[in-house]
Amino acid sequence: MSSLSEDISGPSRKGHCGAAGAPWTLTGYYHPAGTSYGVFMDFTPSPRAQELQASAERFIAESVRPVEAEYRAAIAADPTTIPPLVAALKDEARELGLWNLFLPDPRFGPGVSNVDYAPVAELTGTAMPLAPEVMNCNAPDTGNMEVLVHYGSPEQQERWLTPLLNGEVRSAFCMTEPDVASSDASNMAATAEVVGDEVVLNGRKWWSTGIGHPDCEVLIFMAVTDPQAHKYQRHSMVLVPRDTPGVEVERLLPVFGYYDEPFGHGTVSFTDVRLPKSAIIAGPGRGFEIAQGRLGPGRIHHCMRLIGLAEMALRLACERALGRVAFGKPIANLGGNRERIAEARISINQARLLVMHAAWALDTKGIKGARSEVSQIKAVVPRMACDVLDMAIQIHGGAGVSDDFPLAEAYAGARTLRLADGPDEVHLGLVARDELRKYS
Repeated sequence: MSSLSEDISGPSRKGHCGAAGAPWTLTGYYHPAGTSYGVFMDFTPSPRAQELQASAERFIAESVRPVEAEYRAAIAADPTTIPPLVAALKDEARELGLWNLFLPDPRFGPGVSNVDYAPVAELTGTAMPLAPEVMNCNAPDTGNMEVLVHYGSPEQQERWLTPLLNGEVRSAFCMTEPDVASSDASNMAATAEVVGDEVVLNGRKWWSTGIGHPDCEVLIFMAVTDPQAHKYQRHSMVLVPRDTPGVEVERLLPVFGYYDEPFGHGTVSFTDVRLPKSAIIAGPGRGFEIAQGRLGPGRIHHCMRLIGLAEMALRLACERALGRVAFGKPIANLGGNRERIAEARISINQARLLVMHAAWALDTKGIKGARSEVSQIKAVVPRMACDVLDMAIQIHGGAGVSDDFPLAEAYAGARTLRLADGPDEVHLGLVARDELRKYS
């Protein structure tokens, strides 16, 4: 049985948990099943990370939140034009050093570990989607940049990674398909056929995140190159300039009526799209390998931000519960709401610790070694966020399902993440397989 316990052999070290503002113990022992030894885990933020957290908290409170309403109004009026305030906030974030914090590799960013980045990412989740965007830490660009860092050729890095790191362009990721069960990526039907010195792309993708953004200039397209190869060596990933002939955005897809402007999720068709063979990332047949490398960090970043999103929902629920009176009592004192608020606090704190554990595992064991830990949080955190958001919506009554509060839109995003980057069932299956393997 796995457990976390306070390290009582020395001074307790505490840190700031981000949105909630409460301290939490950062040291402990992890006891893997079937072993008699403990593995020491240290979640203590480094001095540099503590400075980044404090800076991010001030930046979001003083610069981002005050303009959120203006930003949303501008995007609602014209989602094809990014309001000037975004560029101004990007400049400010860059000056503060709050830029590309998601990349642990010091060659391409400040080199912050996953453990150190987690509380900062949580803070950005309290001001979605603007805070991650202006700090250049938003999906799918983060995952696409990770791909180019680890697998891109020097030419690909110069053409696409550098402008992405600089926030000059945005990107999209095209993997899921409308006509097959995409929870099993080996079902993929789109093709990337190598013909001489070219690669020819055909197929349809949907839920291609980021395709609606006016600054989207490059797509990563995953498809079958060799259907006769081993199932994990059939696929390739290809860099596709957005304006390449044969690329067509058929439509943007709503989630519960929300289009996630200005980013958007779209259905995209690729018809005889011809590109140089050099557009294939890392060479033909390495698509599955790249996908696993990309999705690990991407999943944990989503979960980090969802902790902040849940904190935002709980804060709004508490403010509403204390500020409204029904039947002669504050709403907080009616219908078991105190218990619901308590359960939400407990659930968020539990999920945060699990995310920190996964971040520590990524830092110490790498993507392959942290596979189960990342799948655990991917199954747990979106469900937790949905539950907390649903509670907050209920406490707000009719206002909760309206656009007067961010709860309904936030719920649409959190619910989508129970499907995106692998549905719950796939992650639970992986966790069970790894657990059973210990005893087989």
